Amino acid sequence: MEARLLKVVRQGEAFSVQSSKQESGQIKKCTIVLRELGGSKFENEYVCTMLGNLAGCRFYEGDVVIATLRFSTHEYQGQTFQEVLATDIVKI
Repeated sequence: MEARLLKVVRQGEAFSVQSSKQESGQIKKCTIVLRELGGSKFENEYVCTMLGNLAGCRFYEGDVVIATLRFSTHEYQGQTFQEVLATDIVKI
């Protein structure tokens, strides 16, 4: 995992998904798009998943945050996909 200084581009609404790891059987999930700081809209961007209590937090376009991101891959039906999980986000 690595922490990065990023700017919020947009955040989706939180929704519940099934989770065998939770007592209730469900966990909140939402997507947030984060962009590296720089002078243009062409900086690197990350589409991240936020889970649990973090998914209930609201960030707004233009907020500058420090985010800890976990990069991983998984295979599904013969294809490989990359996932970016935001494990912690703090607004500056």
